Amino acid sequence: MFDPYDPEFLADPYPTYAWLRRENPIFHDETWDLTFVARHGDIDSILKDRQRFGRDFRHRLDAAEVDQGLYQRIYPPQWPTWTSYIRDSFIDLEPPRHTRLRRLVSQAFTRRSSESFRPRLEEEADRILDRALETGSLEVISEFATPIPVRMIADLMGIPEADHPLLLEWSHAIVRVFDERVTPEEGDEAETAIRDFVSYLEGRLAERRKDPGEDLISAMIEVEEQGEALTDFEIVATSILTLNAGHEATVHAIGNTLLALARSPDAYRQLGRGGFDMSRAADELLRYDSPLQMFERWVLEDVELHGQTVQAGSKVGLLFGSANRDEEIFAEADHLKLDRSPNPHLAFGAGVHHCVGAPLARVELEAVLSRFAQRVREIELVSATGRIQSLVFRGMGRIELALEAA
Repeated sequence: MFDPYDPEFLADPYPTYAWLRRENPIFHDETWDLTFVARHGDIDSILKDRQRFGRDFRHRLDAAEVDQGLYQRIYPPQWPTWTSYIRDSFIDLEPPRHTRLRRLVSQAFTRRSSESFRPRLEEEADRILDRALETGSLEVISEFATPIPVRMIADLMGIPEADHPLLLEWSHAIVRVFDERVTPEEGDEAETAIRDFVSYLEGRLAERRKDPGEDLISAMIEVEEQGEALTDFEIVATSILTLNAGHEATVHAIGNTLLALARSPDAYRQLGRGGFDMSRAADELLRYDSPLQMFERWVLEDVELHGQTVQAGSKVGLLFGSANRDEEIFAEADHLKLDRSPNPHLAFGAGVHHCVGAPLARVELEAVLSRFAQRVREIELVSATGRIQSLVFRGMGRIELALEAA
């Protein structure tokens, strides 16, 4: 019943998730070697349970105490640079290391600081829409969803426009290792990409130490709290995390948003007529077709879930995509309701690992959605192809829209 690479599941996983929530909310999958969790309440509880679950295990367990197959997949020794910079970035750590790094980094990601990007985001959206409305067509992923977050992340990190293609190349390669079906060739490409990115960032770091700017790298160099500062390794690892989280997920968020609206023309027309709280609409679109569908947690002590014992040293796979369609939490969960409130979706996670970049991601989606709705009266889906072959990320490779100017 659960085959995350089956074309029918990739096209629409939500009927499968609904069946799992009803019939098999906790189940073990041999291929992933994970115990998957499908219901919102269970996932939310696990995300907030620091005693029994964690992004990392090394603060509680020795490497010899965990499943060795999982250990090799999560910390692949054949790709040591990837393992070092990805698995020791603060998103994959637990307190107290996570607390210190998050406290220092979060100063750059407050709602107030994120709002400063709104004019630039709107300007970039308008620039693309000017051209698209002249032709009456838009390829969403390459022409809209990709350049906007790349521009934002590059601006945030102080990376010149000429180097934007490098960011795209590195990001696409690095994230493939998160998926269970990563091939040896893809892993080698990810290792090369992260080595190149580390070298590049070390050069930017040296430049910013001599000549600070108004960017995240400069801010991380300068930030200090109670005598603490970030090391060069921590700055580079956080920069790589910012690229991956801020680009890959946002591309899919924008793409999924416009695809959902093209398939729900009445909802799009309501959006265009105004009267909606745009932040509420953005949250609903993130819930409806979440760009990040699955996150993992280590099990730190034996746990009983719905009568099943999950052993310490194993991992659980949290199906965010399923949680965000849970009919026990969301009325008419399979319907897009742009004014939904309350909306306790888990697209940004929960607990101490709630996405630190969530304020910036919300501002980005709100700004892009607002400009699109104001300038485009009607959208029609021409085609959507190239579904991403992943259980972790959900998105399309190509979305063709026909547009009519407002």
